[in-house]
Amino acid sequence: MTKPVFRFAPSSNGELHLGHAYSALLNQKMAHEYGGKLLLRIEDIDTVRCTPELEARMLEDLEWLGLQWDETPRRQSEHFDEYEKAISRLNEFGLLYPSKLSRSEIKQKISSFEEDTGEFWPRDPDGAPLYPGKERELDQCSQKSIMESGTQYSVRLHIHKALKRINKQLVWHETGSGNFESITAMPSLWGDVVVARKDTPTSYHLACTLDDALQGITHIVRGQDLFHATAIHRLLQTLLDLPEPTYHHHRLIRDKTGRKLSKSEKDTSIRSLREAGVTQADIKKRLNL
Repeated sequence: MTKPVFRFAPSSNGELHLGHAYSALLNQKMAHEYGGKLLLRIEDIDTVRCTPELEARMLEDLEWLGLQWDETPRRQSEHFDEYEKAISRLNEFGLLYPSKLSRSEIKQKISSFEEDTGEFWPRDPDGAPLYPGKERELDQCSQKSIMESGTQYSVRLHIHKALKRINKQLVWHETGSGNFESITAMPSLWGDVVVARKDTPTSYHLACTLDDALQGITHIVRGQDLFHATAIHRLLQTLLDLPEPTYHHHRLIRDKTGRKLSKSEKDTSIRSLREAGVTQADIKKRLNL
């Protein structure tokens, strides 16, 4: 049997918090229990917000936590060529198109629609509105003109064409409840997701899916907030003929109000807790690990 391979994949765009600590330590614990290994991946496709200084602080915090990983960490920013190859393949299938509406334009377009019609515009599982633009209906010549115009654009996956290409129901194998379950994947709920941008040849969905395959990850242990996104990852795996890992979506660590922790909440950052005299043992006890 293949040796189990787990990964912890933080972004180096801010201070790690207790939620990251829980995910990192749980990955390490499960890797030991399964007799596998743990890899560290630095998700830094955002080369503006992710800096060497923040990465160094992040690695220092992880080492202080007692996290031990095998092999040299993989940095996504060093592998843009691999993502470009995946984008080219999806494009060869005729599944991609450029979209030019900005976030503010999308918001305005949907707001106008809802005000004029009294109807609710469909949202994805994260609550973001599905893309309202019509660029996917343009011919190839018109789409090419958008990409050559010099304006900013995103590259989106035509979800209906993608689902038609695979022509089968997708599932994923989940152990987050404590049992081994088959979960029905519903990629259509996400609409035409972004897989790349003009200035970045990938997106979170594409990069993490491809990296998991290239690193031989067999078990993905991550927060419950990414549960529904697994549908898109399973779709990309199927389109690109990538292996299917087992998933384990764990509970989220929340603040006193019940809100999910974010990097903007300095009082729960690992570094601030360290500076306040909190020990590794204190954190593990607090996280029930």
